[in-house]
Amino acid sequence: MSSNTLVAASTKPVILALLLSGETYGYQILKRVRQLSGGKMKWSSAMLYPVLRRMEKEGLIRSEWRVSAEKRMRKYYMLTERGRKEFEIEKARWLNIQDALSRIWKIAEAAE
Repeated sequence: MSSNTLVAASTKPVILALLLSGETYGYQILKRVRQLSGGKMKWSSAMLYPVLRRMEKEGLIRSEWRVSAEKRMRKYYMLTERGRKEFEIEKARWLNIQDALSRIWKIAEAAE
């Protein structure tokens, strides 16, 4: 699995987690991901917006166009109830993977 594949797999749970704290718009999501990852995750708008559209079609998020404080039209994204439930499922999946990898790495390190 390439690092790009891993990044792509993480987009859905990351977006769901970010929207748990409230609605936001695409550029803010990009900035927040970069900030919270310490610059290790650098998403592009070309990668983000198709994921947001897919998540909206799945009913995980909804969006609405509004005028921002700067008098610009922005599309704001918010979590749906289905999205909240999906977040819990995704969180459990990723925590299980993290736990399994931690155990495997401990065994591998002990064998060195």
